Amino acid sequence: MRHSLPRSHQFYVTAPQPCPYLAGKIERKLFTALQGAGAGALNEVLSHQGFRRSQNVVYRPSCAGCSACLSARIIAGEFRPSRTHRRILRRNAGITRFATGPLATDAQFRLFRRYLDARHATGGMADMDLHEFAAMVEETPVRSRVIEYHLDGALVAVCLTDVLSDGVSMVYSFFDPDLRSHSLGTYIILDHVAMASEAGLPYVYLGYWVPGSPKMDYKRHFRPLEIFHAGEWRRLEEADISRVSATGIDRAAIGDQVSAIQLPATK
Repeated sequence: MRHSLPRSHQFYVTAPQPCPYLAGKIERKLFTALQGAGAGALNEVLSHQGFRRSQNVVYRPSCAGCSACLSARIIAGEFRPSRTHRRILRRNAGITRFATGPLATDAQFRLFRRYLDARHATGGMADMDLHEFAAMVEETPVRSRVIEYHLDGALVAVCLTDVLSDGVSMVYSFFDPDLRSHSLGTYIILDHVAMASEAGLPYVYLGYWVPGSPKMDYKRHFRPLEIFHAGEWRRLEEADISRVSATGIDRAAIGDQVSAIQLPATK
């Protein structure tokens, strides 16, 4: 998303476009810019209200007639890997993790292109070139890290990760599409749970879980999971999922949504 930067905390709405997750639905996003010395604090506060970062913008779904997209986070300290998770961890025991600053490399871009061509060839990012990829990684006004995963000397997975006061936020990840038996997407999440636990951080922010979307269904398998719904974080088991399905209640008017957003305290 490319937008001009406002001089204060102003919120805008994107033009309606086809939803990438649910057929026949129309997507619309509420967004604002991250800029200046207060960018970190703003990102922190809005992340706690279901927003996600993309470069120097934070956004949240604001779709008319649909409230299916639910911001989700794993409670890292209470997470217990399932039998399938333990099998994936054993299979990837030879992987080495390297954490670096937000700097894009040619090797990362080559892996990114292979991933997109194999798994998202018709998606919104399908035409990204090296310069756009570098912007995605490097244009961050907050505390971000690039987590690289290597196997037998080869780069096999990457995750762009933001560090929050209460957790790590997985902004975007990609991996070698030829290593399907390694379940690298799941492995990256499991490793972020381990990183959060090691750092004493309570949460891993996963982005949006969308009931009814096969490509997003995997997120519900990481328990305990909290979703942001009706203005608060709730454990998935306690949430009334039927009320937030693709045919669920309409969202509040844009003006009411904006007025309900909490912003960082000003000094």
